[in-house]
Amino acid sequence: MRPTQAPFPATRLRRTRQSPAIRDMVAENTLTAADLIWPVFVRDGEGVEEPVPSMPGVLRRSVDRVVEAAREAADLGIPAICLFPYTSAAQRTADCAEAWNPDNLSNRATRAIKAAVPEIAVMTDVALDPYSDTGHDGFVEDGQIVNDATVEALVKQALAQAEAGVDIIGPSDMMDGRIGAIRAALEAGGHHNVMIMSYAAKYASAFYGPFRDAVGASDALKGDKKTYQMNPANTDEALRLIERDLSEGADMLMVKPGMPYLDICRRAKEAFGAPTFAYQVSGEYAMIMAAAQNGWIDEERAMLESLMCFKRAGCDGVLSYFAPALARHLS
Repeated sequence: MRPTQAPFPATRLRRTRQSPAIRDMVAENTLTAADLIWPVFVRDGEGVEEPVPSMPGVLRRSVDRVVEAAREAADLGIPAICLFPYTSAAQRTADCAEAWNPDNLSNRATRAIKAAVPEIAVMTDVALDPYSDTGHDGFVEDGQIVNDATVEALVKQALAQAEAGVDIIGPSDMMDGRIGAIRAALEAGGHHNVMIMSYAAKYASAFYGPFRDAVGASDALKGDKKTYQMNPANTDEALRLIERDLSEGADMLMVKPGMPYLDICRRAKEAFGAPTFAYQVSGEYAMIMAAAQNGWIDEERAMLESLMCFKRAGCDGVLSYFAPALARHLS
């Protein structure tokens, strides 16, 4: 039980809020650049930095410019960068073969970053949606997203990424059994130190729209993803998924989206104690930026407050498009 506090005026809780120095001294949580993973969009070309209209300040970058972004991140103290490919319609096929092409955008960018900025960790996405003509994370047969055939493809994709030198693989597909299959393949292939950050609790959310624009999947997507992404009404199911993925060999776990699911972050951290991350997704970022650009909120304060909430909820880190802005602010 908590000790009883002395009654007012012996206890004045405002005493520890009276100055910036005192507030910092008694802060229960802190936010640093080391808490961040920066999601970056990579596209074909050279010398290209193309704005994403629905995500103010976010760019699609060619591989050479992604390398520059990785150098910027490392210089700012950001420990990891996460790659998401913007693929052309011609590269989106029913068999999704581009997903495990050793020279696809993601793998070329990984090799380029590791050659130029070896100190930064590279994370990649494992899912078929950037390479599928349906926009789904798995194969579609007779209108159904099939699980086991998809897992076989995801294993090939993960191995290609490991061969390219990735540090962290992020399976975002939500197929059953994919963590165990990927971990077994990595071990058999000698990739013992490649980490898996499982999108263990990924919800079928309305907050992904700008991201789908950024990777070119909006027009491709047919239907929705509710048969494999989680129902926003459920919490106990999230813990079952997290427990399963950890038991199959995940090193870290992720909750996605972020702010609408802080309760899941807290429950996951308290239940399992594993490294826990949240993804502050595109819709969360876009809402803050749109409101700030309209003068309705203070962009910097909203950025700081929105990211601190993840630490308060128990997260060890957060994937956020604000990562470089926050790191510059903190420095």
